[in-house]
Amino acid sequence: MVTDQKTTLVLLAAGMGSRYGGVKQIDGVGPNGEAIIDYSIFDALSVGFTNLCFVVRAEIEDAVREFFAGKFPDSIGVSYAVQSLEDLPDGLEMPTERTKPWGTAHAVYAARKVVDSPFAVVNADDFYGRDAYKTLHAYLAALANDETDYAMVGYRLDETLSSHGTVSRGICKKDADGFLEQIEEHKKIEKTNGRIIDTLEDGSTVDLQPDDVTSMNMFGFTPAVFPQIEDKFAAFVKERGSDPKSEFYIPTLMTELIEAEQAQMRVLSTTSQWFGMTYKDDKEMVQGRIREFVESGAYPRKLWG
Repeated sequence: MVTDQKTTLVLLAAGMGSRYGGVKQIDGVGPNGEAIIDYSIFDALSVGFTNLCFVVRAEIEDAVREFFAGKFPDSIGVSYAVQSLEDLPDGLEMPTERTKPWGTAHAVYAARKVVDSPFAVVNADDFYGRDAYKTLHAYLAALANDETDYAMVGYRLDETLSSHGTVSRGICKKDADGFLEQIEEHKKIEKTNGRIIDTLEDGSTVDLQPDDVTSMNMFGFTPAVFPQIEDKFAAFVKERGSDPKSEFYIPTLMTELIEAEQAQMRVLSTTSQWFGMTYKDDKEMVQGRIREFVESGAYPRKLWG
């Protein structure tokens, strides 16, 4: 058992925001222009996380740095990692066809030089809730840096949909002991006529269940995952790197590690409800939810300072 463990929150803020139409990672939704990421950080720090790492694209690094300048206490360690297409394992060359980012597992890989403690991974534009951070932090604080007993926080599928278009979600299968067996990616999920369906590439549909356990990219790792990512990512680039649409997702990584018996992942439950901004039209809903939290006293009207 590890006590007084340093823990890091890794915020994936390098996404392109193509469906949203802007840099939604720092789009203001709170009463003083706070973004969702502000509330995520506030929750994480309040339950014991000691460090922050922002994974960004080079094009938005200055904007993100300026947005957060001076917000956090000096006791909080803050670092930045730039996700770059050219950041490949040794011996590999950048495929000429590639213009799209490599995906979420590669974004985590970008943090390898600055993260040296058990860490949580979250999307910068998703609201996960304080209980989710508390639950994941308690798990991470008990881990040593070389352990491969990872974790994820699962949410109900029907509480993660958008009213304004399809969403991509990872549906989780776990064993009787609560460990992840597989995350299956579904890329065009929507609720229609009382059903939750995913439309496949051939146009056919599959039905999903409201209580399906869903990954919202809230994971817990130790630094032991970085060489594992490098190994699996190198194989991915060799096999699929020339496919301009291929992405190396965290669920892809974990499925491979679990199948190879190189890691396990506990599926944690939470009382928190997720919400986020997949589309521009989701912003009004998010602002309303934040307003309710502020009015109830769950968050101060001014988060920082």
